[in-house]
Amino acid sequence: MAEDERALLGSAGGGEEEEEEEEEEEDGGGSPGSLRALPAACDPRRLPHRLLVLALMCFLGFGSYFCYDNPAALQTQVQRDMKVNTAQFMALYAWYSWPNVVLCFFGGFLIDRVFGIRLGTIIFSIFVCVGQVIFALGALLNTFWLMDMGRFVFGIGGESLAVAQNTYAVSWFKGKELNLVFGLQLSMARIGSTVNMNIMGWIYSRVQDLLGYTGPSTLGLTLMIGGITCLFSLTCALILAYLDKRAEKLLCKEQGKTGEVIKLTDVKDFSFSLWLIFVICVCYYAAVFPFIGLGKVFFIEKFRFSSREASAINSIVYIISAPMSPVFGLLVDKLGKNIIWVLCAVVTTLASHIMLAFTFWNPWIAMCLLGLAYSLLACALWPMVAFVVPEHQLGTAYGFMQSIQNLGLAIIAIAAGMILDTRGYLFLEVFFSACVCLSLIAVVMLYFVDHLTGGDLNWSAKKREKLQKVAATEAEEQERLRRQNEDDLAKLQPKADEFSLRNKYLSKLGAQLPDNYSSYLSTMVHRSVLK
Repeated sequence: MAEDERALLGSAGGGEEEEEEEEEEEDGGGSPGSLRALPAACDPRRLPHRLLVLALMCFLGFGSYFCYDNPAALQTQVQRDMKVNTAQFMALYAWYSWPNVVLCFFGGFLIDRVFGIRLGTIIFSIFVCVGQVIFALGALLNTFWLMDMGRFVFGIGGESLAVAQNTYAVSWFKGKELNLVFGLQLSMARIGSTVNMNIMGWIYSRVQDLLGYTGPSTLGLTLMIGGITCLFSLTCALILAYLDKRAEKLLCKEQGKTGEVIKLTDVKDFSFSLWLIFVICVCYYAAVFPFIGLGKVFFIEKFRFSSREASAINSIVYIISAPMSPVFGLLVDKLGKNIIWVLCAVVTTLASHIMLAFTFWNPWIAMCLLGLAYSLLACALWPMVAFVVPEHQLGTAYGFMQSIQNLGLAIIAIAAGMILDTRGYLFLEVFFSACVCLSLIAVVMLYFVDHLTGGDLNWSAKKREKLQKVAATEAEEQERLRRQNEDDLAKLQPKADEFSLRNKYLSKLGAQLPDNYSSYLSTMVHRSVLK
């Protein structure tokens, strides 16, 4: 590696090498020396090296998403071994969400201003690892409140790690390839959730066979084994930090930043359309994530599925989301009409919950529909914020949206557990359907509000692109006129100053100046140019 850096940073000798260096810089490299000595896998500008960085970025959040749904994959075991009811079980999800009600506003700030992207990513990965270890120790020691604290620490790192992951992506990839990178990161996150749903029960069984009994010790060891994925993600964070630091030195590029600017005073300027988007977000996700958290036992008790079958069907939402999120993202980008897509997703989700609540049809149908709707809504809803908020308020808007989403998930998770303990699964499904109905009402209101106010949320992609080109042309014309005015001022300024000095000299000599040669002439010249 030392030889690579010397080859890269060494000064070029001779005119031919300098010309080659200039050509390399024009091709996109900012390195001071020749990159020919580096193999493709070690050159930060070459595709093989960037693919390696992309793989590390994707695996950076794998452990976090894998362990997030550990409780859902082991619901029966957690409630039996720890002797807790459903409300206490769902509190494990609530404790994850509580810190992120606040941290969503400060995650980007900590990365930009305090830690930096590399150190920040490592610190958040450590929080995820430590939180999972505390969670597992709580089970080993048969101390449920310690498990709650573990989930709280885990939550401190989880959401902020996702912000760091996106910041790395923006730093290494630009333009059209950035959309693909975000899609791949989301797909890897869903794969992590899917693997968790289908493997944690099997790991528990193997640990049970090894120890010869069930109980807190078996549960704790199972969770500790699951935490290996967090250590794997921490390793990826360390390697990624080294590669990013190396690329910064070799390519003379700046460390990545989120670019978020959070101003809580901007909240008072949020439009009614944006508040409706917040309502849609909270009510919709409240009917998805808590349901998945309780879904495994639901399918076992209502549809008499085996534990493995219940895990498989409960993970189908994530399985579908992994490949379909990039596809739906491309579809929405090409066609526009975001409100219509959101409406389709909400109606489909409502149909899925009604089927699960009131029929005994094959639940695979309802869950596949739910997976498609969940993927579609994420691609159509979140970009709408950028259409109704000025660019300088985007950080605040997205931070507030994530904050109230986590607040809603924490409250709904506890409420869902209490409903299930007292009323049963039918009433719980009615509750989830009511949440989706509220989301549906908000979507319909958003459609009419956007239509009456002349908004662009439901424009087609072609219309939006056409108007963006017109706006860009007008901005370029205004910039051209501004520069022309500055050039005119620069030309007039010396003459005006010279003319003023001449008049002052003549007046000192006692010469009579005409009225139109007043001392205000210079100012009048500037005013006429600025009109």
